[in-house]
Amino acid sequence: MENHAIPEKAAVCGLYCGACGIFLATQSNDTEKLAQYAVRLNQPVEETRCLGCRSNTKTAWCRACKMVSCAAGKGVDFCGSCNEYPCEALKDFQAMMPHRAGLWESQARIAEAGPEVWMREMEIHFACPACGKANTSYDIKCPSCGNIPGNHFAGKHSAMIKEYLSKLSKS
Repeated sequence: MENHAIPEKAAVCGLYCGACGIFLATQSNDTEKLAQYAVRLNQPVEETRCLGCRSNTKTAWCRACKMVSCAAGKGVDFCGSCNEYPCEALKDFQAMMPHRAGLWESQARIAEAGPEVWMREMEIHFACPACGKANTSYDIKCPSCGNIPGNHFAGKHSAMIKEYLSKLSKS
């Protein structure tokens, strides 16, 4: 990979790891939330901590990521730099969950502005507009101050997020 000091929170697929609940729980050492994620992912808490796609501390799910190994094998930093972009594996991955809705926009912005600029934009995009606290893609309401939306992404994709969370709570 080219890797000119790409931030650890800049995932190969175009996700911003700073908006991941597991990342945020790891950062704040919220053992209760990490335990909840571990149950949901059916893995030990020790394998649930994550500091981002490019870090040495990743969840079992992220360690097994096909996009990371594929990009490494092709010598690209991001899927958007690949000659096969967007491949079927990435399209399938993107379609699975609401927090992946912005992958194509992210890949285009990374190519246009570079990963460092994109990261700064994502930090703002996923921060509460009222209190500035970093929130997850699913925080329709800011857990810190109650502002709705919890961040720009959640506001833009609230219908899809609500539908997903409703299905999750029924299962």
